[in-house]
Amino acid sequence: MLFEKIETEGLAHYSYIIGDENEAVVIDPRRDVEIYLKNATKGGFKIKYILETHRNEDYVVGSKELARKTNAEIWHADSNLDYNYGNSVKENQEFKFGRLKIKALNTPGHTLNSFSYLLSDFSGEPYMIFTGDLLFAEDTGRVDLLGEDMMDELAEKMYDSIFNKILPLGDGVIICPAHGAGSVCGDSIADRNLTTIGLEKKVNADLQYKNKKEFIKYKKEVLERPPYFKKMEKMNLIENTCLSELKKPKALKPKELNNLIENDDLIILDTRSELSFGAAHIPGSISIWKDGLASFAGWFLPYDKDIIIITPDLYPEDEIKILHRLGFDKISGYLSGGMLKWHMAGIRSSSIGMRKVQEACNIFDSSNDYWILDIRSTDELKNAGEITDAHHIHLTQLPKNINKIPQNRPIYIFCGSGLRSTVAASILKREGFDNINVILGGLEGWSSTSCPINK
Repeated sequence: MLFEKIETEGLAHYSYIIGDENEAVVIDPRRDVEIYLKNATKGGFKIKYILETHRNEDYVVGSKELARKTNAEIWHADSNLDYNYGNSVKENQEFKFGRLKIKALNTPGHTLNSFSYLLSDFSGEPYMIFTGDLLFAEDTGRVDLLGEDMMDELAEKMYDSIFNKILPLGDGVIICPAHGAGSVCGDSIADRNLTTIGLEKKVNADLQYKNKKEFIKYKKEVLERPPYFKKMEKMNLIENTCLSELKKPKALKPKELNNLIENDDLIILDTRSELSFGAAHIPGSISIWKDGLASFAGWFLPYDKDIIIITPDLYPEDEIKILHRLGFDKISGYLSGGMLKWHMAGIRSSSIGMRKVQEACNIFDSSNDYWILDIRSTDELKNAGEITDAHHIHLTQLPKNINKIPQNRPIYIFCGSGLRSTVAASILKREGFDNINVILGGLEGWSSTSCPINK
């Protein structure tokens, strides 16, 4: 038997491949599908079915790509939507592969027609259930993505799905959700790889409400919605171009890129470290460090512009893969030789002030000419404390609140470590701010008693 959980880091997305007697099923595949092909081939399995739990909002689904390479059948979950590929799964529909069987259970709540897939073992007993975005470890799915006017209906459907269909399956059934801790599809998902119905009944706060009315009342919460969700919804319905159809980015020499940077249809993405970007970067570029790209590209990069990548590596392989997962298909090139070659060509660059915490403390103690911008989340402020005299604007809300920041004063930016502060600094730099300073180490390095934290 084959069972593999595939985790897409940064997105906290889980997909699964299950197989028996040379036949396999993939559930909620990501866009770059080589890992499913590799795992199936290694075990001698042929992928027979591709099952989707719902139309995803936070990444591009790889069903079409995988089906093109395997001839597997695609079954998607939202029959009310007009997909341009695959088939609509039906309630109680069964998928047999080897000695195993998967049964489709209509479990709306996160979306109107989402499905969970119940895997039965060799004896026919329920073994695992793949719940998509309905039920996570210590959390349940969002009900706000279809609009506030739909939250009551979706919360009611979610209650019925969980309490009337999932929980009665038995405490020993393993729950395999579509997301883990850190996903924007939930606000309190536990950092636990797998869970069971019995464990969730004990520890999941959303399962402790006394009745449906109470569940609906407390479940209706509007969470922050990343702007790229709308694009993902559209791509996963009708615009899902296969990766094999996309052109490879072009290697650009420094002078070639320099001739392009005034083009309004172009954006330069710099994925180097905060220190490297602060020291020197191409004017107008956006800083998103490589390990943070999956979390922040969808917030700050446009879909209608060509992207040029400045990478710390010889080739931006990781960046391209991450951007494609988020539907950024207009990656036109990268700087060949990186910033070293840019400097050797004698072309102008920009810089951002990078301040150590001790230096910042001395400035704040000796002058009133400063404006502190704290871009941490409200949860971070609550848990770690607030900085005296700081102005709080969460990083993801910064573009909408630029007008609240003075341009005639030195700006000092705080986050948890300095990485997100560099993202914010690059955004402000593009908007014409000049005297910008990133506090290196962020709050983690903020230990001076002369610059206290308000608890």
